[in-house]
Amino acid sequence: MAKNEGQIVIKKYANRRLYNTGTSTYVTLDDLAVMVKKGEDFTVQDAKSGEDITHSVLTQIIFEQESKTGNTLLPISFLRQLISYYGDQMQMVVPSFLEHSMQAFAQQQTQMREQMTRAFGDTPLTKNLQAPMQLVEEQVRRNTEMFHQAMQMFSPFMTPPPAKESRKAEAKDIDELKEQLRALQTKLDNL
Repeated sequence: MAKNEGQIVIKKYANRRLYNTGTSTYVTLDDLAVMVKKGEDFTVQDAKSGEDITHSVLTQIIFEQESKTGNTLLPISFLRQLISYYGDQMQMVVPSFLEHSMQAFAQQQTQMREQMTRAFGDTPLTKNLQAPMQLVEEQVRRNTEMFHQAMQMFSPFMTPPPAKESRKAEAKDIDELKEQLRALQTKLDNL
């Protein structure tokens, strides 16, 4: 998709149609999701007012991806925590924290892929990253704990971290996911 002087402008019309000014074609939310995955930078503007509505369109893409595939990236507990920050004194800190966390996660993922490729070569194992899931799980736990501690610093009345029972339930869920991943890996190996 061609770019007009750097950033692509997508115009959204009253009939909900999206027009890519870089390619002079109509696009769908799925097309925009593909552009995001390719790393293409774009903004979405209301065609009538010129208002930047990129945030709401990206949120709509997330909503559709979550409901369409059944594979949710945003757990219910995370969504509830996120909603609880609206109107709270922490509302100003959360976006920056989430952005930095996602950047750190992406960098760690890239490093892990590079290390796995150096260690094992270009194999299905390094492409799927099934084996090092424990490393990712541990990093997620650490990031969650850091986030919780950071939030407690700003809000001393915040609820304490989940009780041991909750952690045990999470550990059980993680163990079940690991077992499912092992089963998938076995099926892939058999193919």
